[in-house]
Amino acid sequence: MGGTDGHDAGLPYASVLVTGGAGFIGSHLVDALLALWRAGRAPETLQVRVVDDLSSGNLDNLAGALAARQPDGTPLVELVVQSILGPLETVMEGVEAVFHLAAHVFPARSVDAPCEDARVNVLGTLNVLEAARRAGVRRVVYASTAAVYGDPRELPITEDTPALPLSPYGVSKLAAEQYCRLYSSLYALPVTVLRLFNVYGPRQSPGSAYAGVIPRFVERARRGLPLLIYGDGSQTRDFVHVDDVVQACLLAVQTDHVGTYNIATGHATSVAELAALLAALVAEATGLPPAPVEHGPPRPGDILHSVASTELVSQKLGFHARVTLTQGIRGLLAATLKRKYDHVGGPSVSETHVTLLQSKSADHDG
Repeated sequence: MGGTDGHDAGLPYASVLVTGGAGFIGSHLVDALLALWRAGRAPETLQVRVVDDLSSGNLDNLAGALAARQPDGTPLVELVVQSILGPLETVMEGVEAVFHLAAHVFPARSVDAPCEDARVNVLGTLNVLEAARRAGVRRVVYASTAAVYGDPRELPITEDTPALPLSPYGVSKLAAEQYCRLYSSLYALPVTVLRLFNVYGPRQSPGSAYAGVIPRFVERARRGLPLLIYGDGSQTRDFVHVDDVVQACLLAVQTDHVGTYNIATGHATSVAELAALLAALVAEATGLPPAPVEHGPPRPGDILHSVASTELVSQKLGFHARVTLTQGIRGLLAATLKRKYDHVGGPSVSETHVTLLQSKSADHDG
């Protein structure tokens, strides 16, 4: 195994665990795993296990996946509803590879609740790693964040850029990365760390006060409300589509490389530019007038500028982001409008395939 084109990535493992698999990124990854199986690019006996406490994940995200069956009627996906802080021995039994996406994912919320943030992101990750080690898991992919870099002095951000996070969230994810490195070196558990930049796409919830800027803008523009920018809008981000992130995850699980990689497009977009683009695309899709823009005070913990170098991940894993921002937003708008106006239901989720375990923590992906 080694670096290949991400769009040709296959799956060499028959038993896979996805933590946070009912969330935004996790559910897309589960769908992609099933798509590989249907295309004959995953083992015929594939079993995907999802762990999510549904504190922010949504069963609707997994409706199609939970309905999928092997030819003999065996479910392809099992959902275990529990916290990553709980016992994981049974969950990890027989698993060959783990995609660890469950986390507290919002920098602003971590400022208000740093202890809870650390409990899930640090202790939860340690619990996953230890259970994986004891179960003989062959590979772990850990979804980290560009928030570990803080507000860098030089751009683009490389994997060698000093990690100086500005929020408890960034600190907790960086601490979890260190545990990943330790388990690779001390216990010979291969762990690949993916530092995700600003991920967007369908299923990303706009309802939370901590939602990402793109789903918030889409929802407000669709309703004819002003687009609220925190600060003057000059802050820049590297927006990467969830489909590209999923391809990066698949590459990371099939490679021989361990290490840390930026997952991004390598292109900077200011929030003001994003607002103008999105307002125009929403107007194009709906026939509504372009949404106006309003400004609010900057949010604590937010960084000013962020754009990644993707040279290392391109060399080592063969990853290249392929979805442009315009393409991604058009697709997101199409999915959002279809869900609002055309959705009349979907596959039901059978309770016989959901294991309910007691949980009180918030495990989810971003």
